[in-house]
Amino acid sequence: MRPLIFPAVIWLSALAPVTAQEASNAELIGELMAFHGSHAIVSAMTTHCYETTGLDPAYQTANDNWYLRNIGFLDLADRVIARLGGGAAGEREAAETYGGSQIMSAYNQAGDKEVFCRAFLEQVESGTLDIDKQLPDALAKAQDIAAQ
Repeated sequence: MRPLIFPAVIWLSALAPVTAQEASNAELIGELMAFHGSHAIVSAMTTHCYETTGLDPAYQTANDNWYLRNIGFLDLADRVIARLGGGAAGEREAAETYGGSQIMSAYNQAGDKEVFCRAFLEQVESGTLDIDKQLPDALAKAQDIAAQ
């Protein structure tokens, strides 16, 4: 599963003419907002699968562990977004909403919902859906900016 929110978040930043630096910053802000979309994807699907699989606690544990592995990346994204002058009202919520809706759409299209949930659980537990695996280029850019 690749990040599902990146394309939609970028359009949020492309609404007005800007300089090359502003455009570059806007693109990175969109990529960093995708970190929050990834969080929404994991949170929404682990909660949904937990509820639809008879309250299997493995989903809650996987969500908690994902969050612990990725909270530093989410905080880094917020700091860099603020440094670049981003974070307009509603951007984060839009990224989260888009991420959640995309994963629910994928779930709804799955032929076997239980198989989908189990495969998703495996990806969360293995770290495949961690931000450093899903968005390594944006993470590296954010780390470079934070180190300046």
